[in-house]
Amino acid sequence: MSLVKTSIESLKVNPFELIGRDWFLITSGTSVSDYNTMTASWGSMGIMWGKPVFTCGIRHNRYTFEFSEKNDLITFSFFDSDKYRPMLNFCGSKSGRDHDKAKETGITPVEIDGTVSFGEARLVLVCRKLYAQDLEKDKFTDSSLLKFYENDPVHRMYTSEIVAVYENK
Repeated sequence: MSLVKTSIESLKVNPFELIGRDWFLITSGTSVSDYNTMTASWGSMGIMWGKPVFTCGIRHNRYTFEFSEKNDLITFSFFDSDKYRPMLNFCGSKSGRDHDKAKETGITPVEIDGTVSFGEARLVLVCRKLYAQDLEKDKFTDSSLLKFYENDPVHRMYTSEIVAVYENK
């Protein structure tokens, strides 16, 4: 199998399953020797400023945050969740500062369009950052959500244009 470029219009996905149930890897970097990845299960997909976008949040204390700040591109890689759940659990619970996540989980980093994803992904969104802003605790209109920030920093939200789509064929 290999990643093949396709059009965003051809995607037939349920974003609620893709993001919330299946989970995904957020990756930023310029080469397979200079990147980091992390698991996420929060995000959104839609249209903003007349562009197809993906929005995700990354906490300041995550190693991937450093890469997402210094690079213009971010990839969102989706996998067969049943087969790759152990890998997704590992990449969400271990830091790239201390672990080579690809080597330890057996996934293959690949360079595409000037950034990094993984050869085993069933779907990859290559995105260019358009907007970034930290969540502000005093702006929450539902204070029950603050429980997610009692012991961890807030997320920086990235809204990124989907500039390329790859499917594993």
